[in-house]
Amino acid sequence: MIFETLVVGNVFTNCYIIGCKNTNDGVVIDPGGHPDRILDVIERLGVRPIYIINTHGHADHIEANREVQEATGAQILIHASDGPMLTDPEKNLSVFFGPAIDSPPADRSVAEGEVIEFGRMGLQVLHTPGHSPGGISLVGDGCVFTGDALFAGSIGRTDFPGASHDQLIDSIRTKLFALDASLKVYSGHGPESTIGWEKGHNPFFNESYGLF
Repeated sequence: MIFETLVVGNVFTNCYIIGCKNTNDGVVIDPGGHPDRILDVIERLGVRPIYIINTHGHADHIEANREVQEATGAQILIHASDGPMLTDPEKNLSVFFGPAIDSPPADRSVAEGEVIEFGRMGLQVLHTPGHSPGGISLVGDGCVFTGDALFAGSIGRTDFPGASHDQLIDSIRTKLFALDASLKVYSGHGPESTIGWEKGHNPFFNESYGLF
């Protein structure tokens, strides 16, 4: 697997570039800013992006969608419930924190259980709402990309429109914590972790919170 992480944008979003070693077909997950840097890495790695995958529709995860799509021809994928955020600066929250950001609309939506294939690789979609209605996680070869659902030692914010703390907790418990403990967790912000470590140590899931 070809793999590189870039930290981009004003709130230090993790953008992931993944490619198939056999075909060089690949995906860009959450291009949240600095399109020139993202495109430079794509060129250096020799990856041909087939898809741009947004784990959810907030501005800090979609900011460079347009530039990356125009440069590569990659299709934009997002869960249908977050699709309207792409083209609406109020729904993606950008107008409340800085310049208005709009993305091209999604080329198609993705849903629970779907496998996004590129080359000889695939990422399985888990619908993990709570931070946003259409938040998704992506399970790949030994890893899971959790967007802003699960972080190392924390969870996503639930004070935004359409968010739900109870729904996010349920998404993590029933979907992410059901995965193999050895899977590496690559989240939307911050360092990597593992499912096992988060299940055993994440403070939002210890006994003091009454969630286990």
